[in-house]
Amino acid sequence: MKYRLKALGWHFCASIGLLLLIVGTLYLGWYRWPGWYLAGMFKVLPITVGVDAALGPFLTFIIANPGKPLRALARDISFIAIVQLVALAYGSITLWQGRPLYYAYSGRELSIVQPTDMQPAEIALGRQKNPDLAPHWYSLPRWIYAPNLPAGTPGGIDATSRPRYYQPWSNGLPDLRSKLKRVDEWRYFSLAQRNVLKKRLAEQGFGADYAATMPMTGRDVPLLAVFDSKTLEIKALLLAKP
Repeated sequence: MKYRLKALGWHFCASIGLLLLIVGTLYLGWYRWPGWYLAGMFKVLPITVGVDAALGPFLTFIIANPGKPLRALARDISFIAIVQLVALAYGSITLWQGRPLYYAYSGRELSIVQPTDMQPAEIALGRQKNPDLAPHWYSLPRWIYAPNLPAGTPGGIDATSRPRYYQPWSNGLPDLRSKLKRVDEWRYFSLAQRNVLKKRLAEQGFGADYAATMPMTGRDVPLLAVFDSKTLEIKALLLAKP
């Protein structure tokens, strides 16, 4: 038993170390709040953690036996490690492809923009026509203004997935100011969610009828962005879930 526990411990430490290195880098670079929530990070991460930090070491515990030939033990552990690396690669690629690149104001809401939201042709056009705001592999999350395009524009009026039309965040603030509303005026949330948000507004020192809010959408229930009514600085991003 002592031999198996030692093998489990070494395998667990190695797995956790590699997992923390990769996930920690992604989190610090791209997935800090509200990125991890809006991008649905925790729909992928539990699978990766489960295979790499739990299942792998547990299987090592099962097969580790001081009476087993060293070559056979190395073969079995190598097989387990390959399965772990495949799971880790899958999770890492999924998180990389879904990382937040922009937080956009589109004229009606705030939203997250991920690499999977943009076609390669649109990215290329963005780099050609709007290089200062176009995405690159090293781009960190930025706040931008992506105003709706005129009706009849080829491809539709939504500019959030077309970086050639992006503008600096400051350009959208006058329009954003005119679109801010009270929680009860937003139909993005159910009645129960609006009640939760009003309670959390009060906890943050705002009244339930505070009229400087806007939904922020992503892969989960929208957040509520609370703005300073004078400076338009975001003061809080509130969860609508109980």
